[in-house]
Formats: sequence, C-alpha cells, structure tokens
Amino acid sequence: MYGAGDVRVEQLPDPVIEQPTDALVRVVRSCVCGSDLHPYHSMPTSEQGTQMGHEFIGVVEEVGPQVATIRRGDFVIAPFAYFDNTCVFCREGLTTSCEHGGFFRTAQAEAVRVPLADGTLVKAPVDEDSALLPSLLTLSDVLITGHHAAVRGQVGKGSSVTVIGDGAVGLLAVLSAKRLGAEQIVLMGRHTARTDLGREFGATEAVSARGEEGITAVRELTGGHGSSAVLECVGHLPAYEQALGVVRAGGVISRVGVPQYQEAPAGLDLFGRNITLTGGPGAQRSYVEELLPDVLEGRIEPGRVFDRTVGLDDVPAGYQAMDSREALKVLVLP
Repeated sequence: MYGAGDVRVEQLPDPVIEQPTDALVRVVRSCVCGSDLHPYHSMPTSEQGTQMGHEFIGVVEEVGPQVATIRRGDFVIAPFAYFDNTCVFCREGLTTSCEHGGFFRTAQAEAVRVPLADGTLVKAPVDEDSALLPSLLTLSDVLITGHHAAVRGQVGKGSSVTVIGDGAVGLLAVLSAKRLGAEQIVLMGRHTARTDLGREFGATEAVSARGEEGITAVRELTGGHGSSAVLECVGHLPAYEQALGVVRAGGVISRVGVPQYQEAPAGLDLFGRNITLTGGPGAQRSYVEELLPDVLEGRIEPGRVFDRTVGLDDVPAGYQAMDSREALKVLVLP
C-alpha cells in the first residue's frame, strides 16, 4: 500500500530463514481484513510502500534449526500475531502481549516468514484442497477476534448481547456469543444480506437504525435496560458511543474493532453505571486450539463470511469491493 486507496501488486524477493526459530510458510489462502480498510482510507502517501496482510494459512516449506514441533509439509494456521508461547504473558494466555512477539504485516503474498514458529503456528490435519479452508482461515483473525469479544464481554449461558457492526468480525462475534450460550443477541447493522447471515449465525434480532434511534430500538428489545454485554466490532467513535447507549448498568463493553480515535467518553457515565470497558486484539493461541475442533467437525461454519474470491493480482480490486460494501470479506488465492 502506497497511500490511501493505492494498493499495488509487486514482485519481491522470496522470504528466507533469518532466525533459527523461523519457519517459511507457503500461503495457501489469505484475505483482506476490515482493519486493512483503515489505512486504505487514511494512509499518508509513501514512496516505499508498506506490505499488507495479517491473515493466512498454508504449508510449511522450511524450518530453522531450533524449530522442534513444526515440520516441512505441515499444514498450519497462523494467528495474526506471532509469539513464543513461553513468556510470562503467553503463559497467562495473553499471547498478543508476548515479550518477544509482534504482528504479521506481509500475509497478502505467496510466502511468509514466521518468527517463533513453535509458539505461533497451529497444525491442522487437512489437505490443501480441503473444503474447510475458508473456515480454517477465519481462525487466523476474524473468528478468534469475534470470540475474544465475547470472552472479554463475559458472555455465557443466558446472556443478553448486542453486537455493533455487521462486518465479518461482528458476524462471527454473533456466532461466538451463540456458541457460548447467549440467549438474546441483537445485531446492529445496516446491510440486509449481512444481518440475514447474522441471524443464521444466531442473532435473535437485527437493528438497522443508528444513533439515538438505534439505541432506543435496542433498549426496547431488552426490556428498557440494555444488554449485559456489548461487543463493539467497528472501531469508530460513533460505534463506541452507541455501545455506551445500549449497555446495561453493570454491563461490559468489549471492543475489538481497532480504535480509530484517541479520546472517547470514559468518565462519570461509565463510573456511575458500573460499566466495565475491555477488549483488545484477539490473536490468542488458546482460542485457535479451542475453536479448531468445532471447525474440523462441522459444528460451526465461519467461512461463510467470505463472499468473494480473487487471485493475488486482483487484490487491489478486492480492497475496492470491500470498501464499497460490494463484498463482506475477500478471500485471496495466491
């Protein structure tokens, strides 16, 4: 990406093993993320450009001499962050805060160098032509992010939940809330095809209105009190303000949309109503391991969020399709 709206496909040198804990993964499937649209809208012009992409699954082609659990030929899922899975934060389950980790930024490509391969990569018993590949790819980001929203929102059996945003993360937050036992799931979104899919994933109601009208509609659906968990899956200030309006006293706002703002209301309204504000990046390895059996055994089908497929040469058109809302989520075939 060379600037707002300026995505190009270029030939770069193949990645190589740089550290003894690295692996090289040939990308079988990648995709465009809703969070990629933030720089697509606002990135300053750059002469060097920035490689893009943080979601991928693929086959291991080479490993460094200190890699012990991953072998050439393994089919692997890469969470959108890399981590050693041994530091103090990783041992607490917070792998996105790994003392030696970081975030992938080069996955819209034919191959990726994976640091800390033993800690990062999760093997999956599938072939390259498996029909499960789209659903497995969601374990790289959008499913584990939606699940993270629900977990941090303390969603459980009988919960009342509002999900703000009908993008892929929002829809999979609905699926995750349903999986965790939520009784009522209100999906706030304006696109009928998406909210229809949200209903199939478990939403009990859909609200298309925004602002005060939307807040009023959600409160009417929740007995006038609001939801005990609000999963904010957009990242823009109006979505956060809407979350404040629909959360129940004593409830939780869980933000997983990458915030595009630095200042937001967090004063007496939260304090006076005993509201908990939580969230963050959801690339926790434990989530991949927890959710993988449900995908492999067909209990959930999160790959339904992909509604367009492009080759690597057509990734710029994929960005445009997602930006114009012509596509929900674009899958990339390298």
